[in-house]
Amino acid sequence: MEKRSFDWGSLVLGILFIIVALLSFRDPVGNLVAIVIVFGVVAILKGIFEIFLRNRFRDLTGYKAKMPILVGVLDILIGIFLLWNMNASVLALPFVFAIWFIVDSIFGLFGLDAARKLNNGYFWFSLIVNILGVIVGFMLLFNPLSAALTLSFLVGFYFMMWGMTHILMAFR
Repeated sequence: MEKRSFDWGSLVLGILFIIVALLSFRDPVGNLVAIVIVFGVVAILKGIFEIFLRNRFRDLTGYKAKMPILVGVLDILIGIFLLWNMNASVLALPFVFAIWFIVDSIFGLFGLDAARKLNNGYFWFSLIVNILGVIVGFMLLFNPLSAALTLSFLVGFYFMMWGMTHILMAFR
Protein backbone atom coordinates (compact mmCIF):
# COMPACT_ATOMS: atom_id res chain seq x y z
CA MET A 1 0.00 0.00 0.00
CA GLU A 2 1.43 3.37 -1.05
CA LYS A 3 1.63 6.00 1.68
CA ARG A 4 0.00 9.27 0.62
CA SER A 5 1.53 12.49 1.85
CA PHE A 6 0.19 15.96 2.41
CA ASP A 7 2.31 18.91 1.26
CA TRP A 8 1.65 21.99 3.38
CA GLY A 9 3.98 24.11 1.23
CA SER A 10 1.94 23.42 -1.90
CA LEU A 11 -1.29 24.16 -0.04
CA VAL A 12 -0.03 27.49 1.33
CA LEU A 13 1.43 28.55 -2.02
CA GLY A 14 -1.80 27.56 -3.79
CA ILE A 15 -3.87 29.62 -1.35
CA LEU A 16 -1.52 32.60 -1.78
CA PHE A 17 -1.81 32.35 -5.59
CA ILE A 18 -5.62 32.27 -5.35
CA ILE A 19 -5.64 35.30 -3.02
CA VAL A 20 -3.44 37.23 -5.48
CA ALA A 21 -5.78 36.15 -8.30
CA LEU A 22 -8.86 37.37 -6.43
CA LEU A 23 -7.18 40.70 -5.71
CA SER A 24 -6.44 41.06 -9.43
CA PHE A 25 -10.06 40.33 -10.34
CA ARG A 26 -11.40 42.71 -7.69
CA ASP A 27 -9.78 45.94 -8.90
CA PRO A 28 -8.60 45.67 -12.51
CA VAL A 29 -8.24 49.44 -12.86
CA GLY A 30 -6.21 49.65 -9.67
CA ASN A 31 -2.70 50.84 -9.20
CA LEU A 32 -0.22 49.11 -11.54
CA VAL A 33 2.61 49.81 -9.13
CA ALA A 34 0.84 47.73 -6.48
CA ILE A 35 0.41 44.95 -9.03
CA VAL A 36 4.12 45.13 -9.86
CA ILE A 37 5.09 44.87 -6.18
CA VAL A 38 2.70 42.02 -5.41
CA PHE A 39 3.64 40.03 -8.49
CA GLY A 40 7.34 40.69 -7.99
CA VAL A 41 7.22 39.27 -4.47
CA VAL A 42 5.02 36.35 -5.57
CA ALA A 43 7.39 35.60 -8.47
CA ILE A 44 10.34 35.40 -6.08
CA LEU A 45 8.41 33.15 -3.68
CA LYS A 46 7.22 30.96 -6.56
CA GLY A 47 10.77 30.63 -7.84
CA ILE A 48 12.07 29.57 -4.44
CA PHE A 49 9.23 27.06 -4.12
CA GLU A 50 9.87 25.63 -7.63
CA ILE A 51 13.48 24.93 -6.69
CA PHE A 52 12.43 23.11 -3.51
CA LEU A 53 9.61 21.32 -5.38
CA ARG A 54 12.19 19.72 -7.66
CA ASN A 55 13.59 17.76 -4.74
CA ARG A 56 10.09 16.64 -3.75
CA PHE A 57 9.43 15.35 -7.30
CA ARG A 58 12.73 13.47 -7.25
CA ASP A 59 11.86 11.84 -3.94
CA LEU A 60 8.39 10.81 -5.11
CA THR A 61 9.13 9.70 -8.66
CA GLY A 62 12.88 9.14 -8.89
CA TYR A 63 12.82 11.53 -11.86
CA LYS A 64 15.65 14.07 -11.73
CA ALA A 65 13.86 17.06 -13.28
CA LYS A 66 16.01 20.01 -14.27
CA MET A 67 13.14 22.21 -15.49
CA PRO A 68 11.89 23.22 -12.00
CA ILE A 69 15.34 24.63 -11.20
CA LEU A 70 15.40 26.61 -14.45
CA VAL A 71 11.80 27.82 -13.98
CA GLY A 72 12.55 28.70 -10.35
CA VAL A 73 15.61 30.78 -11.25
CA LEU A 74 13.67 32.47 -14.07
CA ASP A 75 10.81 33.31 -11.68
CA ILE A 76 13.24 34.78 -9.13
CA LEU A 77 14.92 36.91 -11.83
CA ILE A 78 11.53 38.18 -13.05
CA GLY A 79 10.57 39.08 -9.48
CA ILE A 80 13.82 40.98 -8.93
CA PHE A 81 13.35 42.83 -12.26
CA LEU A 82 9.80 43.84 -11.33
CA LEU A 83 10.88 45.22 -7.95
CA TRP A 84 14.14 46.87 -9.07
CA ASN A 85 12.76 49.61 -11.36
CA MET A 86 9.08 50.50 -10.95
CA ASN A 87 8.77 52.79 -13.98
CA ALA A 88 10.33 50.28 -16.38
CA SER A 89 8.34 47.47 -14.76
CA VAL A 90 4.99 49.18 -15.28
CA LEU A 91 5.85 49.82 -18.95
CA ALA A 92 7.26 46.34 -19.49
CA LEU A 93 4.61 44.52 -17.47
CA PRO A 94 2.55 43.23 -20.44
CA PHE A 95 5.68 41.88 -22.16
CA VAL A 96 7.21 40.43 -18.98
CA PHE A 97 4.04 38.55 -18.14
CA ALA A 98 3.58 37.37 -21.74
CA ILE A 99 7.07 35.86 -21.78
CA TRP A 100 6.59 34.50 -18.26
CA PHE A 101 3.31 32.78 -19.23
CA ILE A 102 4.87 31.25 -22.34
CA VAL A 103 8.15 30.05 -20.79
CA ASP A 104 6.60 28.75 -17.56
CA SER A 105 3.86 26.90 -19.45
CA ILE A 106 6.25 25.38 -22.00
CA PHE A 107 8.48 24.14 -19.19
CA GLY A 108 5.34 22.75 -17.55
CA LEU A 109 4.60 20.84 -20.75
CA PHE A 110 8.11 19.37 -20.69
CA GLY A 111 7.48 18.18 -17.13
CA LEU A 112 4.32 16.25 -17.98
CA ASP A 113 6.08 12.89 -17.80
CA ALA A 114 6.71 13.47 -14.09
CA ALA A 115 3.08 14.59 -13.64
CA ARG A 116 1.86 11.38 -15.29
CA LYS A 117 3.90 9.35 -12.77
CA LEU A 118 2.16 11.13 -9.91
CA ASN A 119 -1.47 10.93 -11.03
CA ASN A 120 -3.34 10.64 -14.33
CA GLY A 121 -5.86 13.32 -13.30
CA TYR A 122 -3.09 15.69 -12.36
CA PHE A 123 -1.42 14.98 -15.72
CA TRP A 124 -4.52 16.06 -17.66
CA PHE A 125 -5.12 19.10 -15.46
CA SER A 126 -1.49 20.15 -15.86
CA LEU A 127 -1.65 19.63 -19.63
CA ILE A 128 -4.75 21.84 -19.97
CA VAL A 129 -3.40 24.57 -17.66
CA ASN A 130 -0.07 24.71 -19.50
CA ILE A 131 -1.67 24.81 -22.96
CA LEU A 132 -3.94 27.65 -21.79
CA GLY A 133 -0.87 29.41 -20.38
CA VAL A 134 0.91 29.27 -23.75
CA ILE A 135 -2.18 30.58 -25.57
CA VAL A 136 -2.70 33.45 -23.11
CA GLY A 137 1.01 34.27 -23.24
CA PHE A 138 1.01 34.64 -27.02
CA MET A 139 -2.18 36.72 -26.86
CA LEU A 140 -0.42 39.07 -24.42
CA LEU A 141 2.77 39.21 -26.47
CA PHE A 142 1.16 40.11 -29.78
CA ASN A 143 -1.35 42.62 -28.46
CA PRO A 144 0.40 44.62 -25.70
CA LEU A 145 -2.18 47.45 -25.64
CA SER A 146 -5.03 45.05 -24.97
CA ALA A 147 -2.75 43.20 -22.57
CA ALA A 148 -2.13 46.36 -20.58
CA LEU A 149 -5.87 47.03 -20.39
CA THR A 150 -6.75 43.51 -19.30
CA LEU A 151 -3.59 42.66 -17.39
CA SER A 152 -5.26 42.28 -14.00
CA PHE A 153 -7.72 39.73 -15.35
CA LEU A 154 -5.12 37.76 -17.33
CA VAL A 155 -2.62 37.68 -14.49
CA GLY A 156 -5.42 36.79 -12.08
CA PHE A 157 -6.35 33.89 -14.37
CA TYR A 158 -2.73 32.69 -14.39
CA PHE A 159 -2.39 32.81 -10.61
CA MET A 160 -5.80 31.16 -10.14
CA MET A 161 -4.73 28.25 -12.37
CA TRP A 162 -1.39 27.82 -10.59
CA GLY A 163 -3.10 28.18 -7.21
CA MET A 164 -5.49 25.37 -8.07
CA THR A 165 -2.58 23.27 -9.38
CA HIS A 166 -0.61 23.67 -6.14
CA ILE A 167 -3.64 22.90 -3.98
CA LEU A 168 -4.22 19.71 -5.97
CA MET A 169 -0.54 18.82 -5.56
CA ALA A 170 -0.88 19.23 -1.78
CA PHE A 171 -3.34 16.32 -1.63
CA ARG A 172 -1.43 13.79 -3.76
